[in-house]
Amino acid sequence: MAKAAYRRVIVKVSGEALTGPAGFGIHQPTIDRIARDLVAAHKRGVTLGVVVGGGNILRGVQISGKNLARPTADAMGMLATVMNALMLEAAIERAGSPARTMSALAMPQVCETYERARALRHLEEGRVIVFAGGTGNPFFTTDTTAVLRGAEMGCDAVLKATDVDGVYSADPKKDPKAKRYSQLTHQEALDRNLKVMDATAFALARENRMPIIVFSIRVPGAIEAVLRGKGRATLVGG
Repeated sequence: MAKAAYRRVIVKVSGEALTGPAGFGIHQPTIDRIARDLVAAHKRGVTLGVVVGGGNILRGVQISGKNLARPTADAMGMLATVMNALMLEAAIERAGSPARTMSALAMPQVCETYERARALRHLEEGRVIVFAGGTGNPFFTTDTTAVLRGAEMGCDAVLKATDVDGVYSADPKKDPKAKRYSQLTHQEALDRNLKVMDATAFALARENRMPIIVFSIRVPGAIEAVLRGKGRATLVGG
């Protein structure tokens, strides 16, 4: 079995990835498959943190407007990530690895509040951490959260799980001539305004020299393949 290319990583899973064929909410077979892939990687000795989005339930930026302030809308979106995190935590534990949800929003009756030293202890004790609640602040995406937690946890890379097999010059579902990149620098991703992650996330990754690997979560075993350096993906930075 090939050695993992990265030993400590953050996996960013979008809320949309949890919908499966339904297009909304949580598709249990899909979340179970993702959990199995995470556990397979964890059992290879990779230390794992997971940042989960909430777009399958509610995305703050889409509901903000003149009747709802952006901070309020973003708070609602952060609550959606907590719901997803709790589901994913349970699925990971069913699949065979201990897991713990930690939220940037304090809700101690539901899950642990994120605190860096405690999170590091969970990782060192062999738990998969599911980070919820975004950064705990409005105006920041969960992509930025993934890079931030990656830097705080001393990770080797952020694995950005999407529904396409890398970074393209345009949406490959809409533009058949879209060019797929195998490797980019952080600055190239910023200069070309590539939409796979927001500019704040790319800039933070550049400042912390954090590689971002973009791959398709739709392929079973994709997480483990990327960790072996064998999966089809785009490397940003590195």
